[in-house]
Amino acid sequence: MATKKKSTTAATTKPSKAADPTAPPRKRRAKDPLDEVTLAAIKQTAAGIHDAILQHKRPELRTPVRALSNVSYDPKKGYLEIGSDKKVRTLSVSSVKTFAQTLKMMALSQELIKNDDVATKRDAYYQSKNWGDARFDEQPESDTVMDDIEALFSDLGVSREQLRFVPDQHGGAVAGELVVIDRDIETGELIEIDCTRFGSGAYAVPSWVEHLKFKTKAKFILCIETQGMFQRLQHQKYWQKAGCVLVSMGGVPTRSCRRFVRLLSEQCKLPVYAFTDCDPYGFANIYRTLKVGSGNAAHINQFFCVPNVRYLGLTPQDIIDFDLGKATHPLADVDVKRAFDALKNDPFFQNQKPWKQAIDLLMKMQKRAEQQALSLHGLNFVIDDYLPRKLKNPDAFLP
Repeated sequence: MATKKKSTTAATTKPSKAADPTAPPRKRRAKDPLDEVTLAAIKQTAAGIHDAILQHKRPELRTPVRALSNVSYDPKKGYLEIGSDKKVRTLSVSSVKTFAQTLKMMALSQELIKNDDVATKRDAYYQSKNWGDARFDEQPESDTVMDDIEALFSDLGVSREQLRFVPDQHGGAVAGELVVIDRDIETGELIEIDCTRFGSGAYAVPSWVEHLKFKTKAKFILCIETQGMFQRLQHQKYWQKAGCVLVSMGGVPTRSCRRFVRLLSEQCKLPVYAFTDCDPYGFANIYRTLKVGSGNAAHINQFFCVPNVRYLGLTPQDIIDFDLGKATHPLADVDVKRAFDALKNDPFFQNQKPWKQAIDLLMKMQKRAEQQALSLHGLNFVIDDYLPRKLKNPDAFLP
Protein backbone atom coordinates (compact mmCIF):
# COMPACT_ATOMS: atom_id res chain seq x y z
CA MET A 1 0.00 0.00 0.00
CA ALA A 2 1.35 3.46 -0.87
CA THR A 3 2.31 5.64 2.07
CA LYS A 4 -0.34 8.22 2.86
CA LYS A 5 0.71 11.82 2.23
CA LYS A 6 -0.40 14.95 4.00
CA SER A 7 0.41 18.53 3.09
CA THR A 8 1.50 21.34 5.36
CA THR A 9 3.03 24.77 5.23
CA ALA A 10 4.71 26.10 8.36
CA ALA A 11 4.65 23.94 11.47
CA THR A 12 1.72 24.49 13.86
CA THR A 13 1.64 24.00 17.61
CA LYS A 14 -0.76 21.36 18.91
CA PRO A 15 -2.01 21.15 22.50
CA SER A 16 -0.18 18.51 24.49
CA LYS A 17 -2.01 15.32 25.37
CA ALA A 18 -1.58 12.97 28.29
CA ALA A 19 0.17 9.73 27.38
CA ASP A 20 -2.24 6.90 26.64
CA PRO A 21 -0.92 3.63 28.15
CA THR A 22 -3.07 1.65 25.70
CA ALA A 23 -1.70 3.47 22.63
CA PRO A 24 0.59 1.47 20.31
CA PRO A 25 4.33 2.22 20.55
CA ARG A 26 5.74 4.97 18.35
CA LYS A 27 6.38 3.79 14.81
CA ARG A 28 10.10 3.57 14.16
CA ARG A 29 11.52 4.91 10.94
CA ALA A 30 12.82 2.48 8.34
CA LYS A 31 16.22 1.10 9.26
CA ASP A 32 19.18 2.80 7.63
CA PRO A 33 21.64 0.19 6.30
CA LEU A 34 24.46 2.34 7.64
CA ASP A 35 23.15 1.86 11.19
CA GLU A 36 24.39 -1.73 11.16
CA VAL A 37 27.71 -0.61 9.66
CA THR A 38 28.10 1.98 12.41
CA LEU A 39 27.21 -0.44 15.20
CA ALA A 40 29.63 -3.03 13.82
CA ALA A 41 32.43 -0.43 13.61
CA ILE A 42 31.88 0.62 17.22
CA LYS A 43 31.85 -2.97 18.43
CA GLN A 44 34.96 -3.92 16.44
CA THR A 45 36.95 -0.91 17.67
CA ALA A 46 36.02 -1.47 21.30
CA ALA A 47 36.78 -5.19 21.01
CA GLY A 48 40.18 -4.45 19.48
CA ILE A 49 41.14 -2.25 22.42
CA HIS A 50 39.87 -4.84 24.90
CA ASP A 51 41.74 -7.71 23.23
CA ALA A 52 45.01 -5.75 23.09
CA ILE A 53 44.79 -5.03 26.82
CA LEU A 54 44.15 -8.70 27.60
CA GLN A 55 47.25 -9.56 25.53
CA HIS A 56 49.29 -7.02 27.50
CA LYS A 57 49.74 -4.89 24.38
CA ARG A 58 49.23 -1.17 24.04
CA PRO A 59 46.09 -0.55 22.00
CA GLU A 60 46.16 2.17 19.38
CA LEU A 61 43.67 4.40 17.62
CA ARG A 62 44.70 5.65 14.17
CA THR A 63 42.81 8.59 12.70
CA PRO A 64 43.55 10.66 9.58
CA VAL A 65 45.35 13.97 10.11
CA ARG A 66 42.67 16.59 9.46
CA ALA A 67 44.53 19.61 8.09
CA LEU A 68 45.24 21.30 4.77
CA SER A 69 48.76 19.85 4.94
CA ASN A 70 47.23 16.38 4.51
CA VAL A 71 44.75 17.05 1.71
CA SER A 72 44.89 17.20 -2.07
CA TYR A 73 42.55 18.57 -4.71
CA ASP A 74 41.66 16.75 -7.91
CA PRO A 75 39.32 18.82 -10.13
CA LYS A 76 37.91 15.57 -11.56
CA LYS A 77 36.79 14.47 -8.08
CA GLY A 78 35.73 17.96 -7.08
CA TYR A 79 36.56 18.01 -3.37
CA LEU A 80 39.50 18.28 -0.96
CA GLU A 81 40.57 14.67 -0.36
CA ILE A 82 42.21 13.37 2.80
CA GLY A 83 45.79 12.12 2.52
CA SER A 84 47.53 9.11 4.03
CA ASP A 85 49.04 10.77 7.13
CA LYS A 86 47.69 9.31 10.35
CA LYS A 87 47.55 10.51 13.93
CA VAL A 88 48.34 7.58 16.24
CA ARG A 89 47.11 7.64 19.83
CA THR A 90 48.57 4.89 21.98
CA LEU A 91 47.07 3.97 25.35
CA SER A 92 49.34 5.24 28.10
CA VAL A 93 49.10 6.95 31.47
CA SER A 94 48.75 10.31 29.74
CA SER A 95 46.16 9.15 27.18
CA VAL A 96 44.04 6.83 29.32
CA LYS A 97 41.40 9.52 29.92
CA THR A 98 41.03 10.23 26.19
CA PHE A 99 40.72 6.50 25.48
CA ALA A 100 38.00 6.20 28.10
CA GLN A 101 36.20 9.25 26.70
CA THR A 102 36.37 7.81 23.20
CA LEU A 103 34.84 4.52 24.31
CA LYS A 104 32.14 6.25 26.36
CA MET A 105 31.26 8.44 23.35
CA MET A 106 31.02 5.32 21.17
CA ALA A 107 28.77 3.72 23.78
CA LEU A 108 26.51 6.79 23.75
CA SER A 109 26.35 6.63 19.95
CA GLN A 110 25.47 2.93 20.12
CA GLU A 111 22.65 3.68 22.55
CA LEU A 112 21.28 6.47 20.34
CA ILE A 113 21.25 4.26 17.25
CA LYS A 114 19.56 1.37 19.05
CA ASN A 115 16.90 3.74 20.45
CA ASP A 116 16.47 5.55 17.11
CA ASP A 117 17.36 8.82 18.81
CA VAL A 118 19.70 11.78 18.34
CA ALA A 119 21.70 14.05 20.63
CA THR A 120 23.08 17.51 20.01
CA LYS A 121 26.78 18.07 20.48
CA ARG A 122 25.88 20.03 23.62
CA ASP A 123 23.76 17.11 24.89
CA ALA A 124 26.75 14.78 24.49
CA TYR A 125 28.97 17.15 26.47
CA TYR A 126 26.52 17.22 29.40
CA GLN A 127 26.00 13.46 29.22
CA SER A 128 29.70 13.10 29.99
CA LYS A 129 29.15 14.68 33.42
CA ASN A 130 27.91 11.21 34.43
CA TRP A 131 31.16 9.55 33.34
CA GLY A 132 33.17 10.15 36.50
CA ASP A 133 36.86 10.81 35.80
CA ALA A 134 36.18 10.44 32.05
CA ARG A 135 33.93 13.52 31.94
CA PHE A 136 34.80 16.45 29.69
CA ASP A 137 35.73 19.76 31.28
CA GLU A 138 34.81 21.86 28.24
CA GLN A 139 32.72 21.19 25.12
CA PRO A 140 35.62 21.65 22.64
CA GLU A 141 37.11 18.49 24.21
CA SER A 142 33.97 16.44 23.53
CA ASP A 143 33.67 17.91 20.02
CA THR A 144 37.25 16.82 19.24
CA VAL A 145 36.66 13.25 20.44
CA MET A 146 33.42 13.13 18.42
CA ASP A 147 35.28 14.28 15.29
CA ASP A 148 38.04 11.72 15.94
CA ILE A 149 35.46 8.92 16.03
CA GLU A 150 33.92 10.17 12.79
CA ALA A 151 37.37 10.26 11.17
CA LEU A 152 38.11 6.77 12.50
CA PHE A 153 35.03 5.38 10.72
CA SER A 154 35.08 7.66 7.65
CA ASP A 155 36.38 4.91 5.35
CA LEU A 156 33.08 3.11 6.00
CA GLY A 157 31.01 6.14 5.00
CA VAL A 158 29.99 6.86 8.60
CA SER A 159 29.46 10.54 9.39
CA ARG A 160 28.90 12.34 12.67
CA GLU A 161 25.20 12.49 11.82
CA GLN A 162 25.22 8.74 11.30
CA LEU A 163 26.66 8.43 14.81
CA ARG A 164 23.49 10.38 15.77
CA PHE A 165 25.27 13.53 16.94
CA VAL A 166 23.78 16.68 15.43
CA PRO A 167 24.80 20.36 15.68
CA ASP A 168 22.91 22.81 17.87
CA GLN A 169 22.54 25.46 15.15
CA HIS A 170 20.07 25.32 12.27
CA GLY A 171 21.32 24.48 8.82
CA GLY A 172 20.27 27.57 6.91
CA ALA A 173 17.04 29.02 5.51
CA VAL A 174 15.28 28.22 2.22
CA ALA A 175 12.68 30.08 0.16
CA GLY A 176 11.36 29.68 -3.36
CA GLU A 177 9.93 27.25 -5.86
CA LEU A 178 10.46 24.09 -3.83
CA VAL A 179 8.44 21.43 -2.06
CA VAL A 180 10.42 19.50 0.56
CA ILE A 181 9.12 16.00 1.24
CA ASP A 182 9.82 15.09 4.85
CA ARG A 183 8.18 12.55 7.16
CA ASP A 184 6.35 12.61 10.46
CA ILE A 185 8.70 11.36 13.18
CA GLU A 186 5.98 9.43 15.02
CA THR A 187 3.83 8.02 12.21
CA GLY A 188 6.25 7.85 9.29
CA GLU A 189 3.70 9.65 7.07
CA LEU A 190 5.12 11.84 4.32
CA ILE A 191 4.76 15.60 4.74
CA GLU A 192 4.98 18.02 1.81
CA ILE A 193 6.38 21.39 2.88
CA ASP A 194 5.82 24.22 0.37
CA CYS A 195 8.68 26.71 0.66
CA THR A 196 6.57 29.42 -1.05
CA ARG A 197 4.08 29.40 1.84
CA PHE A 198 6.09 30.80 4.76
CA GLY A 199 5.02 34.42 4.35
CA SER A 200 7.87 36.68 5.43
CA GLY A 201 9.70 33.70 6.94
CA ALA A 202 11.52 30.73 5.45
CA TYR A 203 11.94 26.96 5.75
CA ALA A 204 14.73 26.02 8.16
CA VAL A 205 17.04 23.21 7.00
CA PRO A 206 17.00 20.42 9.62
CA SER A 207 20.16 18.91 11.04
CA TRP A 208 19.32 15.49 9.52
CA VAL A 209 18.58 15.70 5.79
CA GLU A 210 19.41 12.32 4.24
CA HIS A 211 15.78 11.21 4.00
CA LEU A 212 14.48 14.37 2.30
CA LYS A 213 13.05 14.35 -1.22
CA PHE A 214 12.18 17.34 -3.39
CA LYS A 215 9.79 18.61 -6.04
CA THR A 216 10.61 21.81 -7.92
CA LYS A 217 10.32 23.63 -11.23
CA ALA A 218 13.19 25.97 -10.33
CA LYS A 219 15.97 26.69 -12.83
CA PHE A 220 18.82 27.04 -10.31
CA ILE A 221 19.79 27.30 -6.64
CA LEU A 222 21.26 30.57 -5.33
CA CYS A 223 23.29 30.22 -2.11
CA ILE A 224 23.65 33.56 -0.32
CA GLU A 225 26.20 34.47 2.35
CA THR A 226 24.31 37.02 4.45
CA GLN A 227 20.89 36.81 6.04
CA GLY A 228 20.32 40.47 5.14
CA MET A 229 20.69 39.86 1.39
CA PHE A 230 18.59 36.70 1.66
CA GLN A 231 15.82 38.67 3.39
CA ARG A 232 15.85 41.36 0.67
CA LEU A 233 15.57 38.76 -2.11
CA GLN A 234 12.92 36.85 -0.16
CA HIS A 235 10.91 40.00 0.65
CA GLN A 236 10.85 41.01 -3.02
CA LYS A 237 10.07 37.41 -4.06
CA TYR A 238 13.11 37.32 -6.29
CA TRP A 239 12.73 33.55 -6.40
CA GLN A 240 9.46 34.05 -8.27
CA LYS A 241 10.96 36.51 -10.78
CA ALA A 242 14.00 34.34 -11.50
CA GLY A 243 12.47 30.90 -11.00
CA CYS A 244 14.98 29.74 -8.38
CA VAL A 245 15.48 28.41 -4.87
CA LEU A 246 17.14 30.80 -2.40
CA VAL A 247 19.35 29.38 0.35
CA SER A 248 20.73 31.52 3.16
CA MET A 249 24.07 30.11 4.30
CA GLY A 250 24.46 32.55 7.20
CA GLY A 251 28.24 32.70 6.82
CA VAL A 252 30.24 29.48 6.42
CA PRO A 253 27.53 26.93 5.56
CA THR A 254 26.88 24.19 8.09
CA ARG A 255 27.26 20.56 7.14
CA SER A 256 23.49 20.10 6.93
CA CYS A 257 23.18 23.18 4.70
CA ARG A 258 25.85 21.86 2.32
CA ARG A 259 24.33 18.39 2.29
CA PHE A 260 20.84 19.82 1.68
CA VAL A 261 22.05 21.83 -1.33
CA ARG A 262 23.99 18.83 -2.63
CA LEU A 263 20.97 16.51 -2.40
CA LEU A 264 18.62 19.09 -3.94
CA SER A 265 21.03 19.77 -6.79
CA GLU A 266 21.59 16.08 -7.56
CA GLN A 267 17.97 14.93 -7.23
CA CYS A 268 16.55 17.79 -9.33
CA LYS A 269 19.51 18.29 -11.71
CA LEU A 270 19.87 21.98 -10.79
CA PRO A 271 22.92 24.23 -11.22
CA VAL A 272 24.11 25.96 -8.04
CA TYR A 273 25.43 29.52 -7.82
CA ALA A 274 27.06 31.21 -4.82
CA PHE A 275 26.77 34.89 -3.90
CA THR A 276 29.09 36.13 -1.12
CA ASP A 277 30.89 39.29 -0.06
CA CYS A 278 33.94 40.29 -2.08
CA ASP A 279 36.64 39.55 0.48
CA PRO A 280 39.11 36.75 1.26
CA TYR A 281 36.78 35.29 3.90
CA GLY A 282 33.90 35.04 1.43
CA PHE A 283 36.19 33.38 -1.11
CA ALA A 284 38.49 31.15 0.96
CA ASN A 285 36.19 30.19 3.83
CA ILE A 286 32.57 30.40 2.75
CA TYR A 287 32.72 29.56 -0.95
CA ARG A 288 35.64 27.13 -0.73
CA THR A 289 33.92 25.20 2.07
CA LEU A 290 30.67 25.01 0.11
CA LYS A 291 32.38 23.81 -3.07
CA VAL A 292 35.18 21.48 -1.96
CA GLY A 293 34.96 21.23 1.83
CA SER A 294 37.65 22.00 4.37
CA GLY A 295 40.92 20.61 5.63
CA ASN A 296 39.51 19.76 9.07
CA ALA A 297 36.69 17.75 7.52
CA ALA A 298 38.61 16.27 4.60
CA HIS A 299 37.64 12.75 5.67
CA ILE A 300 33.98 13.43 4.79
CA ASN A 301 34.25 16.22 2.19
CA GLN A 302 33.07 13.91 -0.58
CA PHE A 303 29.61 13.88 1.05
CA PHE A 304 29.42 17.40 2.50
CA CYS A 305 30.34 19.68 -0.40
CA VAL A 306 28.73 20.86 -3.65
CA PRO A 307 31.32 20.34 -6.43
CA ASN A 308 29.09 21.75 -9.19
CA VAL A 309 28.62 25.17 -7.52
CA ARG A 310 29.91 28.20 -9.44
CA TYR A 311 30.74 31.62 -8.00
CA LEU A 312 28.29 34.26 -9.22
CA GLY A 313 29.64 37.17 -7.15
CA LEU A 314 30.52 39.62 -5.66
CA THR A 315 33.95 39.75 -7.37
CA PRO A 316 36.84 42.25 -7.50
CA GLN A 317 35.96 42.88 -11.16
CA ASP A 318 32.40 43.71 -10.08
CA ILE A 319 33.74 46.57 -7.96
CA ILE A 320 35.03 48.06 -11.21
CA ASP A 321 32.21 47.07 -13.56
CA PHE A 322 29.43 48.20 -11.23
CA ASP A 323 31.23 51.33 -9.98
CA LEU A 324 31.20 50.34 -6.30
CA GLY A 325 34.38 52.20 -5.30
CA LYS A 326 32.60 54.57 -2.90
CA ALA A 327 31.09 51.61 -1.02
CA THR A 328 34.29 49.62 -0.43
CA HIS A 329 36.44 49.19 2.68
CA PRO A 330 40.23 48.83 2.99
CA LEU A 331 41.57 45.31 3.39
CA ALA A 332 42.48 44.59 7.00
CA ASP A 333 45.64 42.73 8.01
CA VAL A 334 43.57 39.59 8.62
CA ASP A 335 42.17 39.85 5.07
CA VAL A 336 45.65 40.09 3.58
CA LYS A 337 46.86 37.11 5.60
CA ARG A 338 43.85 35.01 4.59
CA ALA A 339 44.40 35.86 0.92
CA PHE A 340 48.08 34.91 1.06
CA ASP A 341 47.22 31.67 2.86
CA ALA A 342 44.69 30.77 0.17
CA LEU A 343 47.21 31.28 -2.62
CA LYS A 344 50.11 29.61 -0.83
CA ASN A 345 48.53 26.74 1.10
CA ASP A 346 45.10 25.93 -0.31
CA PRO A 347 45.09 23.17 -2.97
CA PHE A 348 41.81 24.40 -4.46
CA PHE A 349 42.98 27.94 -5.22
CA GLN A 350 46.37 26.66 -6.35
CA ASN A 351 44.56 24.61 -9.01
CA GLN A 352 42.30 27.43 -10.22
CA LYS A 353 43.98 30.15 -12.32
CA PRO A 354 40.84 32.34 -12.52
CA TRP A 355 40.68 32.45 -8.73
CA LYS A 356 44.37 33.31 -8.46
CA GLN A 357 43.80 36.21 -10.86
CA ALA A 358 40.75 37.40 -8.91
CA ILE A 359 42.57 37.35 -5.57
CA ASP A 360 45.61 39.05 -7.11
CA LEU A 361 43.31 41.83 -8.36
CA LEU A 362 41.76 42.16 -4.90
CA MET A 363 45.23 42.48 -3.34
CA LYS A 364 46.21 45.07 -5.93
CA MET A 365 43.06 47.10 -5.21
CA GLN A 366 43.45 46.66 -1.44
CA LYS A 367 39.68 46.93 -1.15
CA ARG A 368 36.82 44.67 -0.13
CA ALA A 369 33.08 45.04 -0.69
CA GLU A 370 30.04 43.61 1.04
CA GLN A 371 26.98 42.32 -0.81
CA GLN A 372 25.00 45.29 0.48
CA ALA A 373 27.43 47.65 -1.31
CA LEU A 374 25.17 47.16 -4.34
CA SER A 375 22.59 49.27 -2.49
CA LEU A 376 24.78 52.24 -3.41
CA HIS A 377 22.77 52.33 -6.64
CA GLY A 378 19.38 51.70 -5.00
CA LEU A 379 17.92 49.13 -2.60
CA ASN A 380 16.67 46.89 -5.41
CA PHE A 381 19.63 47.37 -7.76
CA VAL A 382 20.73 43.82 -6.92
CA ILE A 383 17.38 42.47 -8.18
CA ASP A 384 16.73 44.78 -11.10
CA ASP A 385 20.24 45.06 -12.51
CA TYR A 386 23.08 43.12 -10.89
CA LEU A 387 21.67 39.58 -10.81
CA PRO A 388 19.95 39.75 -14.23
CA ARG A 389 23.19 40.99 -15.86
CA LYS A 390 25.29 38.31 -14.15
CA LEU A 391 22.87 35.49 -14.94
CA LYS A 392 23.01 36.25 -18.66
CA ASN A 393 26.50 34.75 -18.74
CA PRO A 394 26.95 31.87 -16.24
CA ASP A 395 29.99 30.64 -18.20
CA ALA A 396 31.84 33.72 -16.95
CA PHE A 397 31.33 32.81 -13.30
CA LEU A 398 34.43 31.92 -11.28
CA PRO A 399 34.90 28.15 -10.94
